[in-house]
Amino acid sequence: MKKKTIYYNVLNFTADNLALLKDLFDVTTLHDPHHLNSELLSECQILFAPMGYRCDRDVIEHAPKLEAIVATTIATPHIDVEEAKRRGIDVVSLRDETDFLNSITPTAEMTIGLIVALTRNLLGATDFTRQGAWGHTDFGGPAMLSRMSLGIVGMGRLGRLVSQYAHTMGMRVSYYNPRIVHDASWPYTRVRTLEELVAANDVISLHAGPAEGNHHLFDAALFSRFKPGSYFINTARGEFVDSNALIEALNNKVLAGAAVDVLDGEFEIGFERHAHDHPLIRYAQRHRNLIVTPHIAGSTKDAWTMVQRFVIEKLRDASAARPVSRRRKAS
Repeated sequence: MKKKTIYYNVLNFTADNLALLKDLFDVTTLHDPHHLNSELLSECQILFAPMGYRCDRDVIEHAPKLEAIVATTIATPHIDVEEAKRRGIDVVSLRDETDFLNSITPTAEMTIGLIVALTRNLLGATDFTRQGAWGHTDFGGPAMLSRMSLGIVGMGRLGRLVSQYAHTMGMRVSYYNPRIVHDASWPYTRVRTLEELVAANDVISLHAGPAEGNHHLFDAALFSRFKPGSYFINTARGEFVDSNALIEALNNKVLAGAAVDVLDGEFEIGFERHAHDHPLIRYAQRHRNLIVTPHIAGSTKDAWTMVQRFVIEKLRDASAARPVSRRRKAS
């Protein structure tokens, strides 16, 4: 008998992937978790969990037959993972799927694109031509990328990909990550402190993962240590950056420009309804030295398709491997 599964249209699975999911499981489709109710949860065995909606203890308690919670993301801040673990519920996600994730490259590619967009002032040049003007002398970049340096915060999967791409373009690359062992074969320089990294490089790109102490890692004190006229990129987590401190650094010309694909608070329920009030979006509406994109770094159609298929197949395997006698622990 197929397991009762709740899927949401907001996940936007491709037709082929959705067909596979329905072939494997007994799928009930809702638009989003706002339409979930106790009656559906009472029979649910597999529950999808879109980012931006909480799958917390209250949800889990109302699903006594729940065997798996499914996310198409690496991080799962919206899921009460500890509660799921305590109750014997599998959390199926992309976490620790290094081999597969090495084939998913759009975030690293987007980072390089943002570096080019900032250093070549593409926003300003586009606005210039939209006004019917023409001329290139006002839009010279500070230097060729091959003569600029890049500092990477974090040297995990994405940090290494960005470093590889930047090195191929001729950039000098250094990095800060106290949690890894330096590989002597890397053509990159390891620095001892974050302060040393930001003071020495023309571009700083943030690729750190969730860790205790990373909240507002980039604050006013750290931005004051940046190389004057440098650039800052964040495609990692919005909470790592003090938004007001970033704005101050831009206003004070410590930074020549910044680009962020993530905002603090974006995973809160209903964030999209008041995103226009976020200080970084308000600043970007009036200035051309800040690029804000709506968390699209990983958004290419082929990557979406691959991720969806991988998660479905991982769910299939986890469901098949789950012992019939396995029971959820009492609350």
